[in-house]
Amino acid sequence: MRCAEISRKTKETDITIKLNLDGKGEAKLDYPIGFMAHMINTFARHGLFDLDMRAAGDLEVDQHHLVEDTGIVLGQCFARALGDRRGIRRNGSCLFPMDETLARAAVDISGRSFLVFEGRLSGTPLISARDRDAPCHFQTDTVEDFWQGFAGAAGCALHLEILRGRSDHHKIEALFKAAGRAFRAACEIDERGREAIPSTKGTLNFLGIGDRAGVPV
Repeated sequence: MRCAEISRKTKETDITIKLNLDGKGEAKLDYPIGFMAHMINTFARHGLFDLDMRAAGDLEVDQHHLVEDTGIVLGQCFARALGDRRGIRRNGSCLFPMDETLARAAVDISGRSFLVFEGRLSGTPLISARDRDAPCHFQTDTVEDFWQGFAGAAGCALHLEILRGRSDHHKIEALFKAAGRAFRAACEIDERGREAIPSTKGTLNFLGIGDRAGVPV
């Protein structure tokens, strides 16, 4: 089983994540932002990754610190669980429709970090009414921050784009679903190349954040 557990604590956030790449898509989330918890659960379900996550942050400031740092720690978990990346397919992509929205995700677990994000989001916060007195506003601009942190920590080139769509909720959710399936394909073991590093260089070593997993950055 390819697993990792990482804790990262700073003056802004406190996050612990356990990841099993070869799971069943089960997620146990103690996460204070409801919409983001829904997206992480969606990513795990479609990627068939098992996740156990506990997170807290300075939400009195805003949601940026916690969402971005969650992406960093989750990316670190992927980097550690993948090890030397021997035998993986390395590349994956998915075209995912969700009602009026069509999302595309493509990933190369190359050891080189890069993010292209074209979410076409309106910038208007999503509001969920926990109760009439305490509505919760989700800052949609933090979605790109999450994936930037993830790609940098995991050591992957990640392209996420919305081809068409109206609802910001649908756009974000379709991107997380597409990303989950793309990463599932990329992380899978290629039976024909089980003992090989999928690179002409002979290595996919990543000397970025992932190799310093657990060290605040």
